[in-house]
Amino acid sequence: MKRSDVDSRSVAVVGMACRLPGASGADELWALLRSGSDVTSETPPERYDVDALFDPHPGPGRLASRRAGYVDAADFDAEFFGLSGAEAVELDPQQRLLLMTAWEALEDAGQRADQLAGSRAGVFVGNARADYLELALRQGPEAVTAAHLHNFRSLLAARLSHFYDLRGPSVVVDTACSSSLTAVHQAVQSLRARETPLALVAGVNIKIRPDEGLVMTAAGGMSADGRSRFGDAAADGHAPSDAVGVVVLKPLTAALADGDRIRAVIQGSAVGNDGRTSDSVLNSSLTGQLEVLRWAYEDAALDPAEVDYVEAHGSGSPSFDPLELTALGQVLGRGRPTNRPLLVGSVKTNIGHAEAAGGLAGLIKTVLCLEHGKVPASLHLSTPNPKVPWDRLPLAIPGALCKLPDRGRPAVAGVSAQGSSALNAHVVLRQADAPKSRVRDAKPGKPYVLPLSARTPAALDALARRYAEHLSPTGPGWAHSVRDICFSAATRRQHHEHRMAVVGATHEELVAALTGTPGAGGESELAAQYRRGEHVDWNKEFKRGGNYVPLPLYPWQTKRYWQGEGTTADDSDLTSWVLREHARTGFDDGSTLTEIGIDSLAKLRIVVELTKRSNHEVDPEEFGRLRTVGELREWTRALEAAAR
Repeated sequence: MKRSDVDSRSVAVVGMACRLPGASGADELWALLRSGSDVTSETPPERYDVDALFDPHPGPGRLASRRAGYVDAADFDAEFFGLSGAEAVELDPQQRLLLMTAWEALEDAGQRADQLAGSRAGVFVGNARADYLELALRQGPEAVTAAHLHNFRSLLAARLSHFYDLRGPSVVVDTACSSSLTAVHQAVQSLRARETPLALVAGVNIKIRPDEGLVMTAAGGMSADGRSRFGDAAADGHAPSDAVGVVVLKPLTAALADGDRIRAVIQGSAVGNDGRTSDSVLNSSLTGQLEVLRWAYEDAALDPAEVDYVEAHGSGSPSFDPLELTALGQVLGRGRPTNRPLLVGSVKTNIGHAEAAGGLAGLIKTVLCLEHGKVPASLHLSTPNPKVPWDRLPLAIPGALCKLPDRGRPAVAGVSAQGSSALNAHVVLRQADAPKSRVRDAKPGKPYVLPLSARTPAALDALARRYAEHLSPTGPGWAHSVRDICFSAATRRQHHEHRMAVVGATHEELVAALTGTPGAGGESELAAQYRRGEHVDWNKEFKRGGNYVPLPLYPWQTKRYWQGEGTTADDSDLTSWVLREHARTGFDDGSTLTEIGIDSLAKLRIVVELTKRSNHEVDPEEFGRLRTVGELREWTRALEAAAR
């Protein structure tokens, strides 16, 4: 197949973001991978009481390990997403983290959410957990509220589609540990079929309950110290992990035409079930893995021997690792010179096994490897597993950071995932071609307007500080022209209510203006117009268009939201408590309850809560007739008086 034909079927990774143990973004992930860090840790008490369950010699109902990979699942910027504090506490942390990580991925891609609204963009989410809902339901019938409707797993994708107003497919994929990579395959198929012009693909796995760990312990498949030893003789099983990852995908031809930053190219993919080629639905099959690998490289129109690196499923299973390595060696090793072994690694050795989100964590790592031209070490490998015929398979698991081979063409990598559903997935990626400058700065030294905006004044101040660091001599923005930076900020970022605009011809001038250096920065009518909140025609400023370059991400103004945790706020009067917990926006006594986000569902929750707090029966119909904040204030005062 000719390169032009391959490109017409290929899909570009134009943006990505993640929340992984030890890494709140892709750059932090690369830093921990380069350093060879193991970021698993002891189970925090907010998840569950590991001391009550752990046993180094576990029997029924006991846990084999105290450790796993964890992210901060409580912090969330509720105000940004128009949620009250009460709604944020009740919402599954998986949905909260998906909302923020998807926004970051879109910003990384230079795709404005307001311009995607109403489009047929699709959402594909790999997930296999509903821990938050299940824990709530375990509290008994009296604890069940209408708010729990929001935490069914089908709403993980629907929440993103609703907030961003995306009208295309909105699907939750559950094939166990291959879920998120299967979601990537489905998105690729949707993009190729022109069903959707852009896809958000996510994987999310937040482990709040110990149940799966208890089952894995009972089955003898839980790692004793919570570490994945991929390919090692001492591999002893599953080492669970939290993870949230989002990638933004577009057809390659569209991404090139739109001037997007292409982080990597998906050239092919395949999924397939083991069928009855294994003795049990839970046991992995060599035949099934061989078939999916062959199908993926047929789809990519690529000789498997050309692959430079594979991010393996790599779970650290003493029985499954040898099968996977054998399959890779047989398919990708055929015709491969012995002096050019296939590099194979697993991010699970750094962060643990992110289960349904594991495939996407591996894909993000692989994109970083292709961008940097290097493969990090796979950890915890001291004695290669003797069940693997290493002498007959041209494979190598790196023990240190190493370079991808320079073969005079873009490097090629594969990503694998396997699920206990017996579904295997494999995605084929290649390095993106070096970006070509679409527009050259014809007037270096010309001042440009750098527009910044946020949804709160505090966030705007934080964003200005981020830009100042970004544009400093040690920041990543120093490598890009002032024109491209200002063009990207003006045309590739959504513009919010609170605004700042500075003018400068050099990085130093912009930094001085951002940091408030006296006398720094110029002025222009365009900057003043932007600060006043007026519409700005940026085409006049950038008549020839420009080159999109990466910029700082939105600075979240998070608070902690977690079930069962109290608040230090003053709850002395019911009005203040209701408004603090349920209002989504600012208000005065004339504001209607609907305007500030207290809808009919919120009113039902408030009635239940007020009945408990006041020890006085609250009439739902009477409360439902309240229209304004002023009426609410008078009504709650009467309720407090009656309850005395």
